Amino acid sequence: MSGIHDVICGSLDNRHIKETSNHHIKLDHGLPSCPFCPISTTRQSKHFRFIHNIKTMSFSNASTGDKAADPYKQANKDEPDVRTKVQDLGNFITSCKYGMMTTKSAGSGRLVSRCMALAATENNGVDLIFHTNTESGKTDDVAGDPDVNMSFLNAKGEWASVSGRASIMTDRDVVKKYYSPALKAWLGDLGDGVHDASENDPRIGIVRLDAETATYALSSKGQVMQAVEVAQSALRGKPAEVNSLRHVSQAEFKAWRAHQD
Repeated sequence: MSGIHDVICGSLDNRHIKETSNHHIKLDHGLPSCPFCPISTTRQSKHFRFIHNIKTMSFSNASTGDKAADPYKQANKDEPDVRTKVQDLGNFITSCKYGMMTTKSAGSGRLVSRCMALAATENNGVDLIFHTNTESGKTDDVAGDPDVNMSFLNAKGEWASVSGRASIMTDRDVVKKYYSPALKAWLGDLGDGVHDASENDPRIGIVRLDAETATYALSSKGQVMQAVEVAQSALRGKPAEVNSLRHVSQAEFKAWRAHQD
């Protein structure tokens, strides 16, 4: 709601339109008061109209009639059972080990990414565990906005994008469970008897990402066969069928966790 508040209370020029995924607000010639803020705005207004409906922003630059505008996605879409989707995703993430974690910067509000090494998984691969220095910027980011994305990519071009809610865990039993002596290479021993990069070092924490949605692409073809398929598809003017493109919904993740219990 803060974005709506900014438009209403922070900018009152002649005409403003603000669209968000939750509301569509149209302001004409200023606004007498803000419906989301207890502080009234005293500027005069001729019109104020608030349309309380669900509206999703979208973009389109073409009309293809009854033909798929994104034929690649249609040709490669794969819908196996939930068990297969979740287990294959977990196996792929584990094999990659390294991925890019994207958060919203607590300082600037911009999206920032950094490489993270997977320490472990829970619930058979759907919840991801990473080590962190609690004094690093990423912990500030997660504390301010827990919506996080992790992306993974391998040399074959297979990839995964996992979105979910992150949390910072500092419970020493949890830290000890996932502790690795290799962390000493990253945190160092400060020589004060406390910050020694051991499992008791309070700087060592855990970032846990509970997956809510995921999209990923796997391929059973080697790089040579993929290149051949792409070349042949280009000549035919048909989308290349090189990947199994899959999506795991929030409902499917929820059902999977319930099944693990």
